[in-house]
Amino acid sequence: MTSTSRISGFRNLSIDERRERAVSAAGLEPHRLDVLSPDRGLSLDQADHMVENVIGVLGVPVGLATNFVVDGRDVLVPMATEEPSVVAAASNLARMTRDHGGFVTSSTAPLMQAQVQVVDVVDPEGARMRLLAAASELIELANAQDPALVAFGGGVRDISVRVIPSSRQTYVVLHLIVDVRDAMGANAVNTMAEAIAPRVAEIAGGRTLLRILTNKADLRITRVSAVFDRELLGGAEVVENMVDAAEFAVVDPYRAATHNKGIMNGITAVVLATGNDTRAVEAGAHSHAIGLDGRYTSMSRFEKDADGHLVGTLELPMPVGLVGGATKVHPVAQANVALLGAATADELAAVILAVGLAQNAAAVRALATEGIQRGHMSLHARNVAVSAGAAKEEVDAVVSRMIEAKAVRAEYAEQVLAEMRAPSGGVR
Repeated sequence: MTSTSRISGFRNLSIDERRERAVSAAGLEPHRLDVLSPDRGLSLDQADHMVENVIGVLGVPVGLATNFVVDGRDVLVPMATEEPSVVAAASNLARMTRDHGGFVTSSTAPLMQAQVQVVDVVDPEGARMRLLAAASELIELANAQDPALVAFGGGVRDISVRVIPSSRQTYVVLHLIVDVRDAMGANAVNTMAEAIAPRVAEIAGGRTLLRILTNKADLRITRVSAVFDRELLGGAEVVENMVDAAEFAVVDPYRAATHNKGIMNGITAVVLATGNDTRAVEAGAHSHAIGLDGRYTSMSRFEKDADGHLVGTLELPMPVGLVGGATKVHPVAQANVALLGAATADELAAVILAVGLAQNAAAVRALATEGIQRGHMSLHARNVAVSAGAAKEEVDAVVSRMIEAKAVRAEYAEQVLAEMRAPSGGVR
């Protein structure tokens, strides 16, 4: 268990010093994070076994979010992202929750669903009734495909059957509802769906077509809430502005799309860092943002409590796992999971949602006060300076000149470097 996630001055340490502090705080062996070095991470041979036609690997920066307390546990959170300011922003807003108990979460059972589509059915409603009557038989057949999952307390919990009219014909769609325990669950539910398909077709009197999971994981929900300190945010006026800014995303789908992207900046970074399926999580999250009225809206909600502090809440499907997939194959994902210290998929999902809410609050605060560009620009300027050819010892000076001139552009960075390197030049 992490001793504390509150590491003052973490950003001012060298990379080696950050690793030392992280493994010490997390109680890991000294060299556990060495695989985060590019030359020690995912090898070409390992990559060649993960996907087809491998020609190389892509490096993504992994930053460490600090200050998080999730369900009473201090957590250091690895985040894989190329976007500047995300890690710092999440860490900063997490700090503002610590005196109010941090992030509090809850979750449903880890239920995933597979769909078996039946076509060419003469009596769809009758087929639905026959399939429901055969539920015990179909559940037994499906569970027989994964006795290990059943032994761990998982397995099929129920089936449901939907009749769906379309312009082509009326489809009968059977849903297998499966408790996948600490797995993401795609392989398990897909195998079960394919195994029962012939019997489903026979009972329904039709032909099965698709047999695959749905990424609309609306039975596998994680919820998080947090209180962000009014004074640390900047005072009562900032809280009021943040509530109005967040409400804009609730009522307007154009704003909601960007608001939700900010949430996913945090969520996707942790999902990627732990070797989970970013596309599945993103699909489930955005589909969940469709309200009962069919309108796309904000994933999160913000309001004031009785003391004027900001209360944020977020509720999303979170189909992530610690069993199977890249999480068990990718050495960097394994190290990141160890650093995070999540023992179950539920704990991992809880941390992911906490980061999503913190990142969201950070973006809303920036928009409601100084604007989003100030924080982005200082970090973006570093990338511009490096791409212009600045050496490590030159970066800070180039960044300072660009921001002072309000000219964060490659050609200006090159001009500054030329002036600095001229015989009579120097840092102004």
